[in-house]
Formats: sequence, C-alpha cells, structure tokens
Amino acid sequence: MASQDPNTNTASGSGKQDEPTKPPPPKDSKKKDDKKDEDLSDEDLALKQQLELYVERVQDPDPGLQKVALESMRQEIRTSTSSMTSVPKPLKYLRPHYGTLKAYYETMTDSDLKKYLADILSVLALTMSAEGERESLKFRLLGSDGDIGSWGHEYVRNLAGEIAQEYAKRQSDETPFDDLMELVQQIVAFHMRHNAEPEAVDLLMEVEDLDLLVEHVDKTNFKRTCLYLTSSARYLPGPDDMLVLDIAFMIYLKFEEYPNALQIALFLDNKEYVKQVFTSCDDLLRKKQFCYILARHGSNFELNDEMVAEDEEREALQDIINNAKLSEGYLTLARDIEVMEAKTPEDIYKAHLLDGRASAGASVDSARQNLAATFVNAFVNAGFGQDKLMTVPSDASSGGASGNWLFKNKEHGKTSAAASLGTILLWDVDSGLAQIDKYFHSNDNHVIAGALLGVGIVNCSIKNDCDPALALLGEYIDKEDPSIRIGAIMGLGIAYAGAENEQIRSKLTPILNDAKAPLDVITFAAISLGLIYVGSCNEEVAQAIIFALMDRSDAELGEPLARLIPLSLGLLYLGKQESVEATAEVSKTFHEKIRKHCDMTLLSCAYAGTGNVLKVQNLLGHCSQHLEKGETHQGPAVLGIAMIAMAEELGLEMAIRSLEHLLQYGEQNIRRAVPLALGLLCISNPKVTVMDTLSRLSHDTDSEVAMAAVISLGVIGAGTNNARIAAMLRNLSSYYYKDASLLFCVRIAQGLVHLGKGLLTLNPYHSDRFLLSPAALGGIITMLHACLDMKAIILGKYHYVLYFLILAMQPRMLLTVDENLKPLSVPVRVGQAVDVVGQAGRPKTITGFQTHSTPVLLAAGDRAELATEKYIPLSPILEGFVILKENPEYREE
Repeated sequence: MASQDPNTNTASGSGKQDEPTKPPPPKDSKKKDDKKDEDLSDEDLALKQQLELYVERVQDPDPGLQKVALESMRQEIRTSTSSMTSVPKPLKYLRPHYGTLKAYYETMTDSDLKKYLADILSVLALTMSAEGERESLKFRLLGSDGDIGSWGHEYVRNLAGEIAQEYAKRQSDETPFDDLMELVQQIVAFHMRHNAEPEAVDLLMEVEDLDLLVEHVDKTNFKRTCLYLTSSARYLPGPDDMLVLDIAFMIYLKFEEYPNALQIALFLDNKEYVKQVFTSCDDLLRKKQFCYILARHGSNFELNDEMVAEDEEREALQDIINNAKLSEGYLTLARDIEVMEAKTPEDIYKAHLLDGRASAGASVDSARQNLAATFVNAFVNAGFGQDKLMTVPSDASSGGASGNWLFKNKEHGKTSAAASLGTILLWDVDSGLAQIDKYFHSNDNHVIAGALLGVGIVNCSIKNDCDPALALLGEYIDKEDPSIRIGAIMGLGIAYAGAENEQIRSKLTPILNDAKAPLDVITFAAISLGLIYVGSCNEEVAQAIIFALMDRSDAELGEPLARLIPLSLGLLYLGKQESVEATAEVSKTFHEKIRKHCDMTLLSCAYAGTGNVLKVQNLLGHCSQHLEKGETHQGPAVLGIAMIAMAEELGLEMAIRSLEHLLQYGEQNIRRAVPLALGLLCISNPKVTVMDTLSRLSHDTDSEVAMAAVISLGVIGAGTNNARIAAMLRNLSSYYYKDASLLFCVRIAQGLVHLGKGLLTLNPYHSDRFLLSPAALGGIITMLHACLDMKAIILGKYHYVLYFLILAMQPRMLLTVDENLKPLSVPVRVGQAVDVVGQAGRPKTITGFQTHSTPVLLAAGDRAELATEKYIPLSPILEGFVILKENPEYREE
C-alpha cells in the first residue's frame, strides 16, 4: 500500500498548483477504485484526492510539510458536518489509510507532531478501530491535551464509553487510572456545558466518582441533573442508590433547593439530613412548608431551638408537623366541592338500579348486613364529622338514633360500630373525644372496646402534646376482658403508628411474654408494636416479638391469627433492606409450622418499596413450588412480590404480568393471594387491565379467591368513586345476594370505592410517587395479610382489622394557602404527569390538563402546576398543603 507515485512528492511550495489531477491509486485495487470513483460527485472526488494527498504528505520527512498536512487534515475532519445516520465524508475516505497512518505513527520520534497525529488517529479510530480495542482512547491519552469537545459530540460520547470499559479493566488489574480521571474531568465539563447531564452522570457512575459532579453543576442545570440522579436511584443496586441520592441531596442544598433536599432526606430516612435542611434555611415561611411535607410523610420529628429559634414560631411549626390542621384543611376541601351532606349506606348501594330479586333479599335486618353497613357508613363519611347513623343528635324525633344503630349490631359487631364513630370524626381530636366519651360509660364490654378503638382512630396521624390517646387507653390495656384489651391495644397502634413511643413499648411488651394472655391479645399487641416502631429496626421490640413467637404452642401456631405475629416482626424492618438479616437468621430456628411463613414475611417487608429485582425473583421461586395443603408461606410471598415491585412503574407492570402467570399455574393458596397482590400494586389507582382481571376472579368457583378479588376491587378503587368499579360491585351484590359472606365483602368494597365521598386515597406513595409513608404501608399490608384468611379473621370476629386501613387514608387534595396559612384560591392546571427525565429542552411536565381553582382533587398519576405568575409556590411538588408567596416581579396586565 505504501507504493507511492513519485511525481506527487514535489517538495516545493508550488506543488499544490501543478499537482496531477489524479494520483494513481494503489496498484491492486485499481479496477475496483475506478468503478467507485465514477459514482462520486466532483466535490467528493476532489475531497477524496485531497485527503489522499494529505496522507502522503504526513509521511514526508520535512516536518514543515507534515505540520501543514496534519493541520489541513484536522481542519477537514472538524468542519465536516455529519448527519446522525452517515459517517462524515473525511472519515469515510480516510478509512483505507488508517493502517498506513498507524504504522507510520509507530516509527515517528516523540514530538509535538507525533501528538498531533495521535489526535487525528484517535478521531479516525471512532469509526475504524476493531470492537473492544479501545484505540480511540489509547491515542487520545498519547495525544496533545487540547480541547476534546472541538471534535464533536459523537467523539466525546465514544470516548466516554471506552473509558468505562478501560476503567473496569484497570480496576480488575489494579493498575492506576489517574490519566483516565483527567480525561473524565474534561468530558464531564463538556457534557455539563452541552445539556447532556445524564451522560455526565452515567460516566461518573461508571468510574465511581460521583463527587466530581458537585463542582460541575450550576444554576442552569442542577435541576435536570438531580432529577436524573433521583430517578435513576430506583434502578441501581445498593449501596450505589444511596450514594447517588446523597450527591443529589448535596447539590440541592448547595443551590438552596431545600424542599427537594428534604424529600431526599426523608427517602433516605436520615434524621440528620432533615435537621441539616432546617438549619441551613433561615426563611420561616419555607420552614412551614417543610413541616407540611414532614406531616404528609407522617414522620415523628421534634423541632429544637437550633432549627427554629423562636419559641412561639417553633410551636406553630410543630403544630403543622403534628397535623393539627389536617381536619380543617380537609373540611375546607369538602365545602369547596360541596360534598358536606352525609351519605347513608343505601345511597352507596343504589339498590334501585338493580332488578327485583336482589333488593328484595336485602330488606331483612341481619346482623351481618348491619355490620357491613357500619363499615360502609364509616368509610364513606370518614373525616366529615357527621353521618346519618352514628352522629344524629339525640334530641331528634328518633330518640337517640346513634344508640339504636349501635344495638342493631351483635356482640363484636358493636365494637366496629362504636369505632366507626371515630372514623367519621377522623383527625378531629377535640370533638371526637367528646362524642365518643358517652360509650365509655356503657356496661357492654364490646361497646367500650369499640370506644377505645375509636379514640385511637380519631388520633390517627395527629400528634398532640398532652397525648390524649395514651392517657385514655393506657389504663384499659391490662383489664380482664380480652375484647377491651384488644380495643385499647389496637387503638394505641393506630394512634401512635411510627411514633416510636417508649411509654407504650413498656406497657405492651409485658403482654407479649405473658403466658396467661390469650392469643388474639398477644397478636394485636405485636401488631401494634410493629406499627408504632415501623421501620425502626428496634432491637428490644424485635426480641420481645421473637420470644412471643417461640412461646406459642403447636395448636396456637396453626391459628390464622398467629400468622400476623411474623408480620409484626416484618413491620419493624419495613423497607430497611439488609438490616433484617440478623432477625431472619433467628427466624430459621422457629417451629417448622411458621418458619417459612416468617421467612417470606420478613423478606418482603424488608425490601418493600425498594423495587429489588433479585428479591422478587427469589419470591417468585417460592411461588412456583407445588406443595401439600398445610403450607401457608406462599400467600405472604405473593404479597411480597407486590410490596417490592410497587416502587416504580416499570417493575409494577412486570409484576402484574408475573401475577397473571401465577393465576394460571399456581396452587389454590397462591391464587387466593394474587388478587390481594394486584390490589396492592394498583392501590387507589384503578388500571383497566387489573380491574378486568379482578372482575373475572370475583366470579371464581373458589369463594376465597372471589372474596379476595372483591375486596381488591375496593382497594384499587379506594376513594376514586370509579363508576365502572361501582357498577361491577352493584352487579356482584345482586349476583351474591344469597351468600352472606361474599355480600359482606361486596359491601366493604363499595364503602372503599366511595371512601370519604371520593376525597381520600389509600396510596402510601406521595410527592409524585417519590416518597413512601411507612405507617400507611404498614396499615395496608396488615389488612391484606389478614385477608389471606378471610373466613377466620375478617368474616370471623376480628373484622375491625379493616380499620388498619385508616393509617393510609389521606386527602388526595392540593390546598394552596397564603403566608398566614389561610386557604387561598388560585387557578391551577391539573393533568396526567409526564416523565421528563433526561429530555432535551424544557418539556411540558403535564399533558391533557384542565384548569381549576384550588382546592382541587388529584387522582393517581396526576400532577398540578400553577396557572398564574402572581404567586410562587414554596414546594416544587404541588400536593397536599402548599404555601404560596406573592411574586414581587408580577405586574398586572
């Protein structure tokens, strides 16, 4: 190939003019080349000849000529624009000479020219080096230290890829990579300047040096960088995910984007970080907004004088964290939407829409039907403070109707009925305690139990300095009657979920080790402790629950209720991943009846909401086995798949498909759990495909599967007033009018669909599906685990387990308030949220929006943005309570 034609080698400067029009190509390819040259246009031909000339000149002994040739070659390569689909022309024509130049490069002596040639070879290697050779990088490191960006994006991108491979190789060979890091610095700077933040982040993740990012971000690109970091954290294996979020937290703090920093601090469950956000911000109004975020997350956070100096202000802020204003805000929303009028269960059943036979059967006053109506009434009027069954004023002509309804329920039914008053007065502690008080003087133990539970429910997610719930319930924990004890214990669990209250622990742990206590009291004590210490990994509570499990006899371990004890152990480690391992080891020593069940429950709780693919595979493995009848551990495994996969949309879709397979091939005990798992995946988010699957299962021949499917229809439609689900449930109520148990489930589901007249949600995720509220998830999975054995628990005498759902009830509202925290009506656009991570430019974040004035309801997957420039929201995510401050730059049109 190096056989060159002598006549082109004119050393004089005039060589350019009297050059022959076409230097003869290498001998062997003469025929082929002639043919190819005919297809080229004149310009291309000239360019090709020009470049071939440069290649020869580069090999000239005269350094002056070499330099000119290299310069010209470089100029050609740089100025050639390429479309995305084709290789730039100069690179195409230099292809055959790549080997020549490489060989010549090896013979050169070290000089600036040699580096110069290395630069050009590095660019040529972009299209010509063999796969895996990493020549582009090799020549880049040998070349001059010029600006790499000038060779174009494609080149920089290719380099970044080669660096990642080279880094991995050097890491395994343990050779130094300082020279690589200098290049990484340049590439990252280049990407950050050119709006390619995701690529910069990816490169830094590959070379394990994300800290570099903090110095390269600026005001213009930090939001996009952090958005990419936080959304990629979901897909990274630990401990990388935590590291990525740490960096995002630091960047947000650096640019004073405190609300986002706070959300990451809550996601990491890092109290120190939360403190840091409070101490670094000195604007009181912004601190109030932080408190609203903390309150929505349900975190028990105590402000101290470092965070807020003034006592009065600190009390005001602590009030917000304690959710003292939640009821007021919720009722503001209800008045605005005009749904204050109380609804009766009949309004929900809409029996007149059905044909004759079903409505005829319903007129019989059975205790089971009244119990169902109690729950429907409680769910529909939750938090409104008035209804038509329990809170009717006693001077009405009916002569104290509330007493009447209470006694339309039998024995344990009265417990749920009295507790339903708590649900109706949800979050309104003062009037709630006053109205429930009358039941404490009853001489029926079940009514007292219900009143105790009602007190707990009223205080749910509201914290109060004088701890009314503890004061009232504390003295009933050690009474004789088991139902009263359960009422008090469960009440404490609901009122103090997530509070990690030491006083309650010292009251409840002795019950766990009390040999004389009945199994149900022990179970509820364990569950309440699990909820109060949810996700805290508290050793002492874990010890107490483990001992309680070890002390149970064979017969007791066979009881359906006993299976909730391992769940309470799991709740302690909710979402805490590896921290569960020590306890999981201990669980291997349990009785074989409960060992596997405990194992599955611990695993699924510890990885709940993490989206960990390996754990999902592990659980699917357990579900694929066909076992004899006595095994119970597959139910929790199926629920576990849903608990882990609910973290992000992609995993969620995949889990729904895997559950379809389990339905087709799984044993009966798996099929019973699948509807519940589907319900958990789409909680308060009725996806049509899931709705249809559940509708199909609700007519299943196995009544347990049908019941689970019916309850799940209620769960996926919870608080949405979804007309399609409501119609399905109405048809089911006529289909099952003779089957009391299934009809009961249909009624419960109807109550859930109309939860809070459509103003509440059960979704434990909030803040654009970023944060997971642990207490809320704890309540939901406790209820679903109880549903794994419907007949024994929900249809037996423990139907009040349904009240655990109250932990997850939250208004699905956006309420904007002014600087004095008074409601302020502004126009907002509400539409489907669009994922804009890593998209170019400033894409719209919502699609298909409508403009409303606040307060507004947000459905699952909705996002809101202000439709006016007049105010600035203090939280980047418009959900719940958002404080607006006036925009000083705003001018009226």
